Amino acid sequence: MGVSSSYLTRLEVQHLLGVNTFGMWRLARKYDKFPKPTEKPSRSFDRQEPQEVFDGTQVYSWAAGTQEFAHRGAVLLRPLPQNPTPGRWLGYKDTVRGPALDWHTDLGVIRLVHSTTSKAATDVASAITSGGGKDGVVTVCSLYGDMGFRGPALVAADLAHPGIEYEASWGDLAALVGQVLPWWPDLLRHPKVIREWRPGARAAVVEVPANDNEKILRRAAANDVFDVTSRAAATDMANGIRNSRIDHTNNDIRIFCKDGYGETPNQVTAGAVPDTSHHPLPCDGNRQALQAGWHKLALSVHPDAVAALEVALGREPELLPFGAVTEIPLQPGTVSDRWTRRLTMCDPTAAHAVLAQDAKAEAFFTDPLTDMPVLRTPHVNGKQAWRFYAPLSLPAGGSELASVVLDHTLWVITSDGHVHPAPCTPTEHPWWGDGWGDRASEAATVTDQLLDDLGATVDLHQHYNASKGLTALFNEEHKRGAELTRAALLHARMTPPRTR
Repeated sequence: MGVSSSYLTRLEVQHLLGVNTFGMWRLARKYDKFPKPTEKPSRSFDRQEPQEVFDGTQVYSWAAGTQEFAHRGAVLLRPLPQNPTPGRWLGYKDTVRGPALDWHTDLGVIRLVHSTTSKAATDVASAITSGGGKDGVVTVCSLYGDMGFRGPALVAADLAHPGIEYEASWGDLAALVGQVLPWWPDLLRHPKVIREWRPGARAAVVEVPANDNEKILRRAAANDVFDVTSRAAATDMANGIRNSRIDHTNNDIRIFCKDGYGETPNQVTAGAVPDTSHHPLPCDGNRQALQAGWHKLALSVHPDAVAALEVALGREPELLPFGAVTEIPLQPGTVSDRWTRRLTMCDPTAAHAVLAQDAKAEAFFTDPLTDMPVLRTPHVNGKQAWRFYAPLSLPAGGSELASVVLDHTLWVITSDGHVHPAPCTPTEHPWWGDGWGDRASEAATVTDQLLDDLGATVDLHQHYNASKGLTALFNEEHKRGAELTRAALLHARMTPPRTR
């Protein structure tokens, strides 16, 4: 979040500063730092001529720093009163943008909205002015969502000009209020918690709420339909999410409630801290057991398994039993056609449902040699397509890699005549050809490992260290359907590319 943009016409600037046309002309000559006009950004469909405007924040902030126009400038950017009278807390307020606290100061009432929503300060200030009852409020502050030099960064909008936002200082606000101000970390910033705060109160101990992903996993973990291994896998990931959210909240408190810079302490204190009585929860258990649990969930047909699998795919795809998503057109007579002939039609599993995403699948299949889920779906141009997960490894059975074929993806032909999509990890994708500066190191690494062991579970963590010879071979512009024999691949692996 940040300060929202606002633009003023020349006439609006005159009204803001209380000057006539001549006075406006004089400003640019008297003040070197008077903001210069600019052109208002236009939308792509707006065919009107560019309009000369002024940046509202710049003009309003500039006015506050001048003796002549300070009384018309941003309230919290004007010179602060000398030895201000300590302010007082006026209580909690509900606003259109969330919970707020009111503070009476020498400048009037300042409403601090504990929200990082864009335009929160403007929206609350506008709501007050349109409602008629200002309750003495002169300005509204909201959270910028970042850290300033003297505390959490603030955005302010004065009731005199609610449409103009500017940055304000937490330190200045605390000086006007005359006490340390409370701040709530994002995950504990609840109206009920803020409503119960009182000056001098100790930080409330609050349970970090579960997010949607944790709720999905907890629901799967409590479902008796799944076996103990699957439920343990879902629980482990849910615990990891809870631990991360508590650690994130504690880290935010350390950052935003730090002592300060130099000798000036920040005038901020945490209004709430996370409940850590059971923290951390056990997680990151035995990976083989977790992978086994997720494998069983992938084969389930229960909706809770689908939802849990979607969470795992975004959080820890390495725990799932399949690699990267691949989509190819349905083309008879190609290498992929040889592969699809062995697919077995089946009822959809959770893995199929996650693979389909929003696509309209026509039929569901399984590769009987690798157990990978496959579906057939209309392509975006109306042609049918195959969508599938790449396997993590191939069945060896005493055979070896005989050749690879380049056709939309990398295909492996084994010495016993089987065709497979090349194995791949969930976060990579084998490709070949000119990568505009990138190198085809993933395809080179997969091939390098399969040449030595057809049944290897491919590891692409160090793919950038792939064989330079194989990388150079795959970086060439091969024709679609080109076949590279085992002999050609071995020769490339042992032959460094020529330097240009």
